[in-house]
Amino acid sequence: MEVYLVRHGETEWSRARRHTGRHLRGLEVDRVLSSPLTRAVTTARLAGFGDRLETSDALLEFDYGDYEGLTTAQIRAARPGWDLFRDGCPGGETVEAAAARARALLADLAASAGRALLFSHGHQLRILAACHLGLPPGAARHLFLGTASLSVLGDEHEWPAILLWNEQEGSGAHVAETGTTGWRGVPG
Repeated sequence: MEVYLVRHGETEWSRARRHTGRHLRGLEVDRVLSSPLTRAVTTARLAGFGDRLETSDALLEFDYGDYEGLTTAQIRAARPGWDLFRDGCPGGETVEAAAARARALLADLAASAGRALLFSHGHQLRILAACHLGLPPGAARHLFLGTASLSVLGDEHEWPAILLWNEQEGSGAHVAETGTTGWRGVPG
């Protein structure tokens, strides 16, 4: 199983509604799933995968409850030392609840044994990656994920692994596909 993760993002190109799928060009996948939220669906469409898109609530962003719209600095002004991955959000979901959504999706993808492309949100993708690795969901705090980034989860021999993390389009690198002869870049 290989799972390609794309964090939505507002970039100059997406604001101008330009196609931003060069980074994914040539990638063949069995399933394309997205959070039902507009910013993720729009990113999938702009990347050229809108015609195959399934939405999944498992990919919804973390429910921030009473903290929706606040910055970490604003929250910590009222609650010093607050950590999303340890403390969660009042009126929202716990990190474990978000992890349960991620684990259910990973189990579904593993059962289909194909290559999947997921369009989602920063915190949920970080939690999904931690779950893939068999780590506690709070370990997601160590996995920075920039906007409009690409990551790949898979296996190294029999072990779950991160094959690519936080790749930004325009960085000079292209999506890599694993194969029996090693890595080969998809032409840019």
